[in-house]
Amino acid sequence: QVQLVESGGGSVQPGGSLKLSCAASGIRFSSCGMGWYRQAPGKERELVSTFTGGGLTRYADSVKGRFTISRDTAKNTLYLQMYNLKTEDTAVYYCAADCWGYYSAVYSSRKYWGQGTQVTVSS
Repeated sequence: QVQLVESGGGSVQPGGSLKLSCAASGIRFSSCGMGWYRQAPGKERELVSTFTGGGLTRYADSVKGRFTISRDTAKNTLYLQMYNLKTEDTAVYYCAADCWGYYSAVYSSRKYWGQGTQVTVSS
């Protein structure tokens, strides 16, 4: 059974830091691209950062230089370290996994989502 559980959200002042964690079970990182998304009230969910099974990373322009995505393969956990948080970073942050494998004998991908964790940046 696949499960993604986020933690680490909270409320901070502008300039503060938070580290989000995504504990994954039922998947292998080597077969999955992992990522963090966020959704602010009234806005579309957007991709924040990705970490491929091969270790390649990318970031949205809005967070580049401030956020760092990483993984601990032994713990099957994905992280998002956020520094110098801004009010516009306020959103629900979701962990996602895009995993390739054989599903009903068909090689395809499936996407899994965590429940989300709230990040609030305000003064």
